[in-house]
Amino acid sequence: MNVVHHIELWTTDIAGTAPSFDWLLTTLGWTAETDPGWPLGRTWHHTSGMYIVLEQSAAVDGAHHRTHAGLNHLALRVTDRAQLDRMRAECPRHGWVEVFADRYPHAGGPQHTALFVENAEGFELELVAD
Repeated sequence: MNVVHHIELWTTDIAGTAPSFDWLLTTLGWTAETDPGWPLGRTWHHTSGMYIVLEQSAAVDGAHHRTHAGLNHLALRVTDRAQLDRMRAECPRHGWVEVFADRYPHAGGPQHTALFVENAEGFELELVAD
């Protein structure tokens, strides 16, 4: 059984933010689901059964900022270091900017291989190669 059922992220701009998540998550093998009856939401499913929701909600009362209280970042697994390197090269074309580029691939420490990226809305993802 998976410990995490789903993660829901709120955005102030679904049209601006969804493409960066769509590219990144589908590249990692997640399956996108779009409900025509829900234009302000997107969902991506993982084969593990877990899913991520991105929603533009009227209840949002400010912009996301990863250094404020709350979610700092999501950490997702990649298959290997080669995939990490490919994604690092492609991320800028898909709305992601590398964070801690000067310490790639060990910004999380010498025994931790990862890529940290942030999109235009400030969502940070850590892509981890075990």
